[in-house]
Amino acid sequence: MKKKAYPTWFAGGALLLFGVFVLLPSVLGFVFSFTDWNAYSNDIHWVGLDNFAAVLDPNGDYVAAMQHTVLFTIATTILKTAIALGLAILLTDGVKKLAYLYRALIYLPAVLPVLIVGIVFKSILDPSYGLLNSTLQLIGLGGLAQQWLTDVGLTLWAVIGVDTWRGVGYIMVILIAGLLSIPREYYEAASIDGASGRQAFRHITLPLLMPVLAVTTVLNMLYGLRVFDMVFVLTNGQYGTSTVYTMVFDNFSRGLYGVATALSTLFFVVMVALSFVVIRVMQRSEVV
Repeated sequence: MKKKAYPTWFAGGALLLFGVFVLLPSVLGFVFSFTDWNAYSNDIHWVGLDNFAAVLDPNGDYVAAMQHTVLFTIATTILKTAIALGLAILLTDGVKKLAYLYRALIYLPAVLPVLIVGIVFKSILDPSYGLLNSTLQLIGLGGLAQQWLTDVGLTLWAVIGVDTWRGVGYIMVILIAGLLSIPREYYEAASIDGASGRQAFRHITLPLLMPVLAVTTVLNMLYGLRVFDMVFVLTNGQYGTSTVYTMVFDNFSRGLYGVATALSTLFFVVMVALSFVVIRVMQRSEVV
């Protein structure tokens, strides 16, 4: 009987930890999002949807942060997926020699701490003494030098580029695993039937890779929607790069806990809904 109870005990411990450290704080955060909880008063009052109304005010800073977050998510998801898929195909079919070395080198940025990546690229992209602008000046292309981290119209795209560089290797590894799981016999049969490489990719690779692409798309979306660290290190959320979670951090820093939890709760619902929609849409494209 004791042996039969082992799974229950192990599961019970894990569920207890999950409930205490994940479920309970989430529920409390949801409840507090309907209050005026702040650092300046010991009294907490129920305010209903006032915090959500403030967050969704078209003239407020929160909507702009949401727009930046959505743009960041869409751009990084597309860029990471497209570049990673191209590299995955190249390093499984096109490049044979030193393929494992190339994979490791491309994947390496994914294991680097965001703080280190941010500091390095901040020194590279610094408008005054950064390596990029200095190199452009040196080779006579000073006209291409930009205010990479201070120009409101350019800074968010600079952050997107840095984040894509860091994350593309991680997505590439997942896609390589998906490509290697596709039986080679399908491609041999397609070759015998006279199919071109483009036709084989369209009718074999892409449909069979769709489950993996669904996973990577959801991972990219969830990361993009809750991005904080890369933006905070590079720009501190300034110059048109504020995101939802930099605003959450800012509100918590100012003691506006109710508004911060409302913003976090709202975007949590958005992430769950979008993930569900993406998975459902991409499942329809899978080969049964």
